[in-house]
Amino acid sequence: MNHERVDRFDALADPTRREIVAMLAERERAAGEIAEAFPVTPPAISQHLKVLRENGLVRVEKRGQQRIYSLDPEGLAAMEGWISDMRTIWNARLDRLAAMLDQED
Repeated sequence: MNHERVDRFDALADPTRREIVAMLAERERAAGEIAEAFPVTPPAISQHLKVLRENGLVRVEKRGQQRIYSLDPEGLAAMEGWISDMRTIWNARLDRLAAMLDQED
């Protein structure tokens, strides 16, 4: 199993980080704008952004004095791939279970 993909899910376990990702799904935003949306300190939001960045869910671009954050499509695609893999595995298991139950009838 690719632990990198699972780590991305761990990064999204925090509700603040999920909200940041939802904000960035709408459009890219400056770090200060993201921080203003939460009742915690800017350094706390900076730590959340760091976790998201380190796990490949967001990327940052420096524009002048601002740091502009956006979603990282590669990280999200990796998560989608993991979900697809799990769906395939579970569908196969459920198909085998259904076939076994049909044989018992």
